[in-house]
Amino acid sequence: MVKIRLRRMGSAKTPFYRIVAADSRRAVSGSFIEILGYYDPLRKPLEMKVDEGKVFKWLGNGAQLSDTMRSLLRKSGTMAKWNRILQGEEGVVPETVFIKGESRNS
Repeated sequence: MVKIRLRRMGSAKTPFYRIVAADSRRAVSGSFIEILGYYDPLRKPLEMKVDEGKVFKWLGNGAQLSDTMRSLLRKSGTMAKWNRILQGEEGVVPETVFIKGESRNS
């Protein structure tokens, strides 16, 4: 089964995450299928970039979201668009979402 999850990058004490589609049987830091975006929790303001088209493609093919990714996509509004697509609403266009919000450390 394919999971959409975070893959930790960066050096010690400076985490940076890639949003990836990966086989659920692989290690979190192991191989992945496709990069879907990134998430930087330390940057002020908080920064996240997601390619909604790629995320919707994987969700449409049966990929599951990790709990953290579900929460981040809900906050970005991507999950609301996905639910509208599932209900058959016309005119919902996937885009690349770039979010700058409040940092968790401020």
